[in-house]
Amino acid sequence: MANNIRDIKIRIESIKSTRQITNAMKMVAAAKLRKAQDKIINVRPYANHINEMIKRIKQKNRITQHPLLSEEEIKGIHAIVIVTADRGLCGSFNTNIIRKAIEYIAANPKAELICIGKKGYDYLKKNTDRIIKNYTGLFNEMNFSVSKDIASYLMDLFLNENYSKIEVLYNEFKSSIQHNIIAKQIFPILPEDQSETNYLDFIYEPDEKTIIDVLGKKYINVEIWRILLESSAAEQGARMTSMDSATDNATELIKQLTLQYNRARQAGITKEIIEIASGAEAINN
Repeated sequence: MANNIRDIKIRIESIKSTRQITNAMKMVAAAKLRKAQDKIINVRPYANHINEMIKRIKQKNRITQHPLLSEEEIKGIHAIVIVTADRGLCGSFNTNIIRKAIEYIAANPKAELICIGKKGYDYLKKNTDRIIKNYTGLFNEMNFSVSKDIASYLMDLFLNENYSKIEVLYNEFKSSIQHNIIAKQIFPILPEDQSETNYLDFIYEPDEKTIIDVLGKKYINVEIWRILLESSAAEQGARMTSMDSATDNATELIKQLTLQYNRARQAGITKEIIEIASGAEAINN
């Protein structure tokens, strides 16, 4: 009985330590989530404005086939950028993305893969040899210069290598408890809203190609940055929710073990009282 009580007490202390860790991780994730949300709110107006400008140029210049805006079906290599987290303990965040990536690879067996995030890279490198580039440790600081490097690399693949289509698979942030998996084409550039709209004619200065080159580069830079922010916010939201659930489960388990401990302790005390009473009775007789 004594060993049983001691084991229960040790387990309670162990779970209390675990609860402190999960609670701390929840608070850290909540703080990082607020920062990521603020960055997303700041970048969205700029991203939306560039998207609007791209849409105007695309609709007014259907005859011009600039490679960044062309919708012609060109045979070449397809590539997909898979964005996961560098760490786990965030529920099904990484698992869902990896599952979608596997489905994409099965449907496009010749597609090349670019991995952002350690979790996705660690899994996929064991199951495919199509990875041509990987980025890890980007979400620790979340620096815009990193997204520019990724955007520059992807644009070089599209314009200078034999790549005809590049997509990004990532988690889009909706709320702390909801994030959607999005597969977005970034090359050739497709404005998000392609509905017909009448715009006034305008004159290009210096020339159409130069403007599309510069605007396309800015569009990709900010789009990759937005995608990284969306994924980071979704990751922290998933981690906060997961750690909150783990903390609640630990609290409930502590209650159950405490009740079990008290019952075992009470049973031990009762047994000792009976033994003392029986001994005293035997002496008296």
